[in-house]
Amino acid sequence: MISLNTNVSSLNAARLLSHSSVALTKSLARLSSGSRIVSPEDDPGGLGQSLRLVSQMNRISAANNNVSNAVSFSQTQDGFLETVQSKLDRMSELSVLAQDATKTNGDLSNYQTEFTSLQAYISDVTNKTYNGITLFSSSGISVTINADAATFALGSAELAGATSTGVINAYSGISISTSTAALSALNQIKTAIQALANMRAQVGANISRLNLTSEQLEVLNENLAAANSRIADTDIAHESTEFARLNILVQSGTTMLAQANAQPQLALTLLR
Repeated sequence: MISLNTNVSSLNAARLLSHSSVALTKSLARLSSGSRIVSPEDDPGGLGQSLRLVSQMNRISAANNNVSNAVSFSQTQDGFLETVQSKLDRMSELSVLAQDATKTNGDLSNYQTEFTSLQAYISDVTNKTYNGITLFSSSGISVTINADAATFALGSAELAGATSTGVINAYSGISISTSTAALSALNQIKTAIQALANMRAQVGANISRLNLTSEQLEVLNENLAAANSRIADTDIAHESTEFARLNILVQSGTTMLAQANAQPQLALTLLR
């Protein structure tokens, strides 16, 4: 039927053209943004899952930063313990030298001066801090190790601990001012060296655990990112094909709408 008042073909063509134009605009948005979900209605369920995954990844990244800082803390501990080790080694050497029967009292006094200086250095290390946190306290620090804020307690390294476990108390009050005192000092310094070896082993174990945790967090974040990509990222190859198809539909729809709008001219022809 040919009608002047109602052009059904034009209305139908306009509706289909509008649908194709909206789809083309969304396809262009996906290609330009790289995101498959450019509006919540595109995939409500997928959007919710993607938001949860992104939030979890952000928390994991924060936890990994905490772990990295704890590694730096432990490495700083070990750096100081390494210098303490060299001082204890020198103190044990001085203790042996002071037992030499050919040494004069003046020689022993010189040895004692150096010995006392080394003791003071180790005592000073006890008070060292990392960003305001005591490095060698009686208790270790707790480190956040995952997205749910679970913690791992680092084993402590206490230089001023008990004689059997600490370092300073293992040789406190000793001297090498005499040969007899030097012999006693040597035995106590050997105890201190063993205590220090145990501390460095503990710190090394802490660093190893933290590094493994960091690797685990990185792998987890990588897998979560891959899962989120499958949900939220645009498949460029597929979307490019879809864009080309929609572009053709818009062009053909525009042409057909022009043809449909020309139909009323046929009615005018009949009226002439």
